Amino acid sequence: MKSQDIRKQFLDFFQSKGHLIVPSAPIVLKDDPTLMFNNSGMAQFKEFFLGNGTPKSKRIADTQKCLRVSGKHNDLEEVGIDTYHHTMFEMLGNWSFGDYFKKEAIHWAWELLTEVYKIDKDILYVTVFEGSKEENVPFDQEAYDIWKTLIPEDRILLGNKKDNFWEMGDQGPCGPCSEIHVDIRSADEKAKTPGKDLVNADHPHVVEIWNNVFMEFNRKADGSLEKLPAQHVDTGMGFERLCMVLQGVQSNYDTDVFSPLIQKIEAVTGASYTMKASGEAEEKTNIAIRVIADHVRAVAFAIADGQLPSNTGAGYVIRRILRRAIRYGFTFLNTKEAFIYQLVETLAAQMGGAFPEIVTQKNLVMNVIREEEQSFLRTLDQGLQLLDNVIAETKGEEVAGEKAFELYDTFGFPKDLTGLILKEKGMSYNETDFDKAMLEQKTRSRAASEVSTDDWTVLVDGNVETFVGYDQLENEVKITRYRKVDSKKDGMLYQIVLDHTPFYPEGGGQVGDKGTLSNSNESIDIIDTKKENNLILHFAKRLPENVNGNFVAKVNGGLRDHTASNHSATHLLHQALRAILGTHVEQKGSLVNPNYLRFDFSHFAKVTDAELKQVEDFVNERIQEHLPLVERRSIPFAQAIEEGAMALFGEKYGDNVRAIKFGDSMELCGGIHVPNTADIWHFKIVSEGAVAAGIRRIEAITNDAVKDYFASQEKALDEIKSALKNPQDALKAVVSLQEENAKLAKQIEALLKDKVKAMKTGLVSELQEINGVQFLAKQIDLNPEGAKDLAYEIGATGQNIFLLLATADEGKPMLTCYISKELVAEKGLNAGQVVRELGKYIQGGGGGQPFFATAGGKNPDGIAQALEKAVDFIK
Repeated sequence: MKSQDIRKQFLDFFQSKGHLIVPSAPIVLKDDPTLMFNNSGMAQFKEFFLGNGTPKSKRIADTQKCLRVSGKHNDLEEVGIDTYHHTMFEMLGNWSFGDYFKKEAIHWAWELLTEVYKIDKDILYVTVFEGSKEENVPFDQEAYDIWKTLIPEDRILLGNKKDNFWEMGDQGPCGPCSEIHVDIRSADEKAKTPGKDLVNADHPHVVEIWNNVFMEFNRKADGSLEKLPAQHVDTGMGFERLCMVLQGVQSNYDTDVFSPLIQKIEAVTGASYTMKASGEAEEKTNIAIRVIADHVRAVAFAIADGQLPSNTGAGYVIRRILRRAIRYGFTFLNTKEAFIYQLVETLAAQMGGAFPEIVTQKNLVMNVIREEEQSFLRTLDQGLQLLDNVIAETKGEEVAGEKAFELYDTFGFPKDLTGLILKEKGMSYNETDFDKAMLEQKTRSRAASEVSTDDWTVLVDGNVETFVGYDQLENEVKITRYRKVDSKKDGMLYQIVLDHTPFYPEGGGQVGDKGTLSNSNESIDIIDTKKENNLILHFAKRLPENVNGNFVAKVNGGLRDHTASNHSATHLLHQALRAILGTHVEQKGSLVNPNYLRFDFSHFAKVTDAELKQVEDFVNERIQEHLPLVERRSIPFAQAIEEGAMALFGEKYGDNVRAIKFGDSMELCGGIHVPNTADIWHFKIVSEGAVAAGIRRIEAITNDAVKDYFASQEKALDEIKSALKNPQDALKAVVSLQEENAKLAKQIEALLKDKVKAMKTGLVSELQEINGVQFLAKQIDLNPEGAKDLAYEIGATGQNIFLLLATADEGKPMLTCYISKELVAEKGLNAGQVVRELGKYIQGGGGGQPFFATAGGKNPDGIAQALEKAVDFIK
């Protein structure tokens, strides 16, 4: 059975049981500060489990893209080493929100597996929660009794809290679970060891495929459990593992989920993947191919959903996954050129039917991955040079663990590659010290992001919170709930929920509102507003003295107006870019705050000055047209798209959406906008540049910020005129100054050449013959360019010359090394190695070619020692 059919049968089965089939949410989470990525099928439904929202159906099923590479659920280091863990995987799931419970969930799971998929009942085991005295939760007798009617009791196993009690996090909904495991070992293996002894023992062929979670408790901040007002079902079945069982293979990677990617890797790299490796070399090749096949899926879908690789947060996680794949190819498949991007074509053809985003974003994904590959391969080359330096500086056979960690942490050079290269040279690094440095870094990072959250204090029961901020900036409110949050980053804050808030929560690129919460007795500042699990959270440094009182919530109108101006300009900018650059332009990220707007978009080339001028003019024309805002707050999603509204890729939209229109510009957007484009006043682009391959970024300003910009430009022009003695034509005066400067520069260049020629004769006479080498190491009074010219001039006068010249132009030390090519060829001398070694005396470094290299530094006092040590290379 093909994987596409397996997926379809699951969805068809639960649709027949009255479930609404919904699409996968994006793999990248934007409105949940507790998660970087969707790490389970239930993540997009958290608000329903928490009681903060109402699902469109009490029964839902889907296949969800999941990513587990950070936080509590982190499988990264197992991926590729074994055959059943993955970074990105599909989670087939069915949910009940206060509808059916254990009986239906268990019976349907058994029916699907044994009657629809026709899995042999004799290879299945189930687990139920054994109970916990510590938690005061009893043995799950109900689930056990249901299973007894379906499977022999010797196949029902008891599981502890670790294996059979599922929790969303440190706080929140949780409950006992019942897992289904499958034993796909050979008959001989089964005869040796009973399958029940291998359940939850990390055996590659006795694996969990389905988990039925029965949500009946809420975990409070103090660790205690309380009953939820309604009982829910949350199930998840690993799609890749299910395919392994149904396709009769012993590894997820032998299924048709991965085989097309593996075949493409073999074709591109020339490596061969074997189902059963016969030796260490074959196994290392297999692992590398599995890593690459797995990781390209995670990286490609994350980019398609809007997360570009970067140096922080979720972007760093994606970059780390991709670099792990590149490194495995580099080390074990001998790939020295970018190739992983070529796999995206295969991935799109394979999974585009179920996840169309990988097809529509294919070119972008390929471009980003290719650039990341090329960049990291350059980093690996640099790391090899740095490692050579470390080896040269090391006395003995063991490199300090701190040095290996510095290569890893600062330059991204993998520790196992460091170990491999050192081993080839008969050396090693101190792993204990490396691990210690790694632990210290993780501890610092964890401490910086540590957050403790109290339970909600609920003052008003029920979902009474509504947003009224589209129509008003001020409103009479009551506090419905609050809680304290303490973090190392922000200190102690309070999160407050109001019944009818005018405060817009951060979302869609727009920052959250600020303002006040006050009454006749007191006033507190609201310093930020965010949304979490469908609740609008108002952040304050303290609570009102009487939290049960009546208050007036008031948004800072000045900040809101400037933010709205920038947000509306962002929509017009998007329209302008598509009109001028082409309809391939899509928004890939934005930031809208009171001071400026930032807009990331897909485009394959730098935007020219002429194009930027056209874009500016386009937006300003729309501003001059005084276009009124046309807003539709609740329009069916399909109707909005049919009428021409643009949906932003990677965003999660409901059945009903809000559409914003200015003239011909129409987008789906929940943000705040100006009533009329005239309120934007003027639009000015201040920068344009690349963010990643195929992604450009424009930063721009509007309204008062433009007025300030023009005022600063006018002031700068006045200061320039003053410096030029107030000429009638400032531009003509600047051009004249530039021409005069160019003439003087040519004169200086001619004088420098004369100086070089004059110095050459004297220095040639100072060459000393040492061991058959014409040697000179000396500090000279020239700039670095002059030193280079002088080195070549002296080098051309004879053979076997070894020259080290030092300069300290404007206090900046520089070493310039020239070595005749015959010395390079015959004696193995290398100018790059010379300057790297001697550069440490001037607290710097550098490199170049074997016959010519330079090194800059920070310590001119080290020049004398560097010159003194130069002779050691020929002695």
